[in-house]
Amino acid sequence: MSTIDMVLTALVGYAGLMPTIKAIEAKKSIALANKETLVIAGEIIMKLAETYGVTIFPVDSEHSAIFQCLVGENHNAIEKIILTASGGPFRGKDISFLKNIKKEQALKHPNWVMGAKITIDSATLMNKGLEIIEAKWLFELRTDQIEVVVHPQSIIHSLVQFEDGSMKAQMGLPDMKLPIQYALGYPKRISSNFPRFNFADYPNLTFETPDIKIFRNLQLAYDVCTSQGNHPCILNAANEIAVEAFLNDRIRFLQISEIIENCLEKVSYLRAPNLEDLINTDKETRTKAKELIQ
Repeated sequence: MSTIDMVLTALVGYAGLMPTIKAIEAKKSIALANKETLVIAGEIIMKLAETYGVTIFPVDSEHSAIFQCLVGENHNAIEKIILTASGGPFRGKDISFLKNIKKEQALKHPNWVMGAKITIDSATLMNKGLEIIEAKWLFELRTDQIEVVVHPQSIIHSLVQFEDGSMKAQMGLPDMKLPIQYALGYPKRISSNFPRFNFADYPNLTFETPDIKIFRNLQLAYDVCTSQGNHPCILNAANEIAVEAFLNDRIRFLQISEIIENCLEKVSYLRAPNLEDLINTDKETRTKAKELIQ
């Protein structure tokens, strides 16, 4: 790794945890596209980064937006952050509609082109839930300082509200090339020929409150962000197994949340887990989730 300055961690899910740890221990800057790393072991990762003097640059569009909004600002002045969500393909739909969802419908995201797992997470709002936990660790926030708002156009990528009541937002077309380039080039902005935003093409930017009764994953994520311990690890592992089962036509769309909730109830809670505890929690949760699916 002697010739490497930065490692872009972009593996999907739990698989990204150990490579990120190894890169930090090698004292390489991290461009973090694998949110699950901080969901599973946020406290451990951030302490490790501090120990090795490593900077973590967020690549998720929402966290990149928050990072950009905080450049030049005093962190103590943050009142809250607002993470925007497109709402996914089923925004505004009721339970009766969601009961019969097929994977082909869930894989059609209205704004972003992504892999299958994250696209399903966006449809269930689990992706936003994972981002809540990621934001807690990246920006040293309490759970009650993190708000989610549905913004169907995906032009405002996220916002920061300061203690004086003012707000800063980062805007742009929904294109992951922008936050990736920002992380790789920081602190410089690299000139690009990417498409530019035209206000005339977006005469209306709208906002809604997410429905956490229908999209239960978002509430589950808020809950584990507060309880912490190994709960976020359980949430993530159960979700990975449930989403895989849904993509393989083994469970229905609404069962994803049921499996996650069941695992959170049945897998033992650890208040202050170490890395080995979290690895074991991940294994135990996957076993439990698979039992529930059979």
